[in-house]
Amino acid sequence: MKILTTAKIIFAMFLWASCYPLITIGIAYAPHLSFATLRAVIAGVTLLAIALALRRPFPRSWKTWITLAAIGFGATSLGYFGMFHAAEFVSPGIATVITNTQPLMAAALAGVVLGERLTVWGKSGLVLGFLGIVVIAAPRLFGGGQESYLIGITYIILAALGITISNVMLKRIADTVDPLMAISVQLLIGSIPLAMIAVVTEDFTVIEWSPGFLFALVGLAVFGSALVYVIWMSVLAEVPLSKANAFSFLVPIFGLTMGLLYYGESLGWPELIGTSLSLVGVMMVIRKGIAPPTLFGVSA
Repeated sequence: MKILTTAKIIFAMFLWASCYPLITIGIAYAPHLSFATLRAVIAGVTLLAIALALRRPFPRSWKTWITLAAIGFGATSLGYFGMFHAAEFVSPGIATVITNTQPLMAAALAGVVLGERLTVWGKSGLVLGFLGIVVIAAPRLFGGGQESYLIGITYIILAALGITISNVMLKRIADTVDPLMAISVQLLIGSIPLAMIAVVTEDFTVIEWSPGFLFALVGLAVFGSALVYVIWMSVLAEVPLSKANAFSFLVPIFGLTMGLLYYGESLGWPELIGTSLSLVGVMMVIRKGIAPPTLFGVSA
């Protein structure tokens, strides 16, 4: 693998890991769903502009459009709804770790929906990964402040579940739609429910358009959504997905590092053990758990 390709993969993992820290910054200046809507719209418009510039074809069949609408509801509407609310209750490092166990959910769901058979490695990885989540969450759930923490974990699981369902649905139409166009369309469609709820429940005018908020918004929408996807597609044009995915363990590591350095997170033995179990479980599923996945998907 070329040095430049490796650097692009590592940079992509860093951008994905920065999402929860940037959300944590941004919600101090803007209502949750207004912020989420802005991220989805800016990212979708940016990717759509790139797709049009590259003359990528629009989806043609109505079935594809319906599927993309469902994907947008899962990945963007539910995904962003969960992520942007979870950031209020759970530290960004731990949130990144739990969210990035999403491949475990995808493997389990793909076995039911797509008929993909889990290997022994895959089944063992699922058990280890979910055990890791339990180990991470248990001390706080049974200690002080458990109510707010449980709310945060629930939001994270909602986000991961929405992304999981969407990725499985993307796999079903992977051969019928351009991936760049698909991601841009689902972002824009998924932003509509977010905007509708935001209009009813939030006041858009209270957003503080400060340098801190603009930094978080641009970081999330342009770098953490649009740019990272373009980078990822360029990587997959050079190396197999299995090799690129082998670097996915860096996402929670980067996330935890940011949490430690900038948010004062402290990791006890439960967090360290749980994170290790989750990382091993995810890698077992990605490397040897199921048949090779589709070349594109949605993430945080």
